Amino acid sequence: MFAIIGLVGVFFCVFGGYVIFGGKMGIIVEALPKEIMIIGGSGISSFLITNSAHTVKASGKDIKKIFAGSPFHKKEYIELLSLLYQILKTMKSKGVLAIEQHIEKPLESNIFNAYPAVMKSNTTVKFIADYLRMYSIGVDNPMEMESLMEAEIDKMKHEDQHSSHAIQGLADALPALGIVAAVLGVIKTMASISEPPEVLGKLIGGALVGTFMGIFLAYCLAAPIAGRLKGIAEEDSLFYGVIKTAVVAHLGGYAPQVSIEAARKKVPSEYMPDFNELEELLSQIS
Repeated sequence: MFAIIGLVGVFFCVFGGYVIFGGKMGIIVEALPKEIMIIGGSGISSFLITNSAHTVKASGKDIKKIFAGSPFHKKEYIELLSLLYQILKTMKSKGVLAIEQHIEKPLESNIFNAYPAVMKSNTTVKFIADYLRMYSIGVDNPMEMESLMEAEIDKMKHEDQHSSHAIQGLADALPALGIVAAVLGVIKTMASISEPPEVLGKLIGGALVGTFMGIFLAYCLAAPIAGRLKGIAEEDSLFYGVIKTAVVAHLGGYAPQVSIEAARKKVPSEYMPDFNELEELLSQIS
């Protein structure tokens, strides 16, 4: 929602302000196709040169994230904590073998399927199942498990930020590409130096549109998109940090309630459930 408001605001303030204070859109509209071809075309081409096919595809796919944001909100965090509590409670009371069938086939598990908000994320389900499986086969040292989980979370965040780094690189290049377009416009103008002032003024104005477009696309669109994608990747990594905290606390010998309370403290403040609220929900889990 805020991304849409921001985009509308950017276009309204820039172009609306230009028109309100006496600017004429005609010269921009006339020059726009040529400038878009030069700046946009060369920008996209350099983007393809710089990045791998995987990053290019991921960047296109990730653009929609700026409108949807992170998929993890209070509901997802509450269900995650509830799921972890049920798993840890089962392991504490019945042993690790009691959850073997659930971690081997989580998509068929009645425990996992009781929490649809968590099940929407295949990566989350796989992350939980993989590390519980490692615990079941003998990785029971809290420090070793924490190190392994941190390494994978860092890897996931790094990979999720490929798109933001790629788009930020494009944002850094766009102002210079705008100058390229402007210089070409000046060359065209100099070739028409004998024309009357009104013709030269139009040509110079068209050339300056290139500089404007490069700066506008970089700082009003590409850079904010890159920044938002980076923020979303960091937000997503916090979700997996909650899982890590709960599992490591359990391996440290703490009771399920204590492990989940430690994990609750890792939830971002805006999504963190109140202690009493969560305790009431957990008390209903058999």
